Amino acid sequence: MKAGSDPGLEQSNKPVEVVQQQTPNFIVAENPKRRGLVLSFATMVAGKKTKKTHESINNRLALVMKSGKFTLGYKTVLKTLRNSKGKLIIISNNCPPLRKSEIEYYAMLCKVGVHHYNGNNVDLGTACGKYYRVSCLSIIDAGDSDIIKSLPGDQ
Repeated sequence: MKAGSDPGLEQSNKPVEVVQQQTPNFIVAENPKRRGLVLSFATMVAGKKTKKTHESINNRLALVMKSGKFTLGYKTVLKTLRNSKGKLIIISNNCPPLRKSEIEYYAMLCKVGVHHYNGNNVDLGTACGKYYRVSCLSIIDAGDSDIIKSLPGDQ
């Protein structure tokens, strides 16, 4: 054994026993050589799927920002809904509940799809290519993107 090494950190030949699984992301195991529990991270396939769909939404949104027509913000979203110009509404996950319910109500009256973005307003602003926060946006014309067909809304 080297001087200054911890005897508890040595590799043991005994297999590590899985005691219980507490959460889907972590596995709790008991190491017989070292007293206590060891947490190890377990990857999930579902997490990769949501990340991939999140990235595809961001790509489609970037294409709308380049080639389509859109409005950013609560007031302009309500204006486009009142004028029946909006085709799809995207709302961030930290939009205030009263605003969110009002937008959803207007969208329901106009028969427009609403997509709840899986990120906060900073993430939605970044996905739009802006340096500011965006809590909601209305897509008037998708341009070259197929975002309206791929995101029919969460109705």
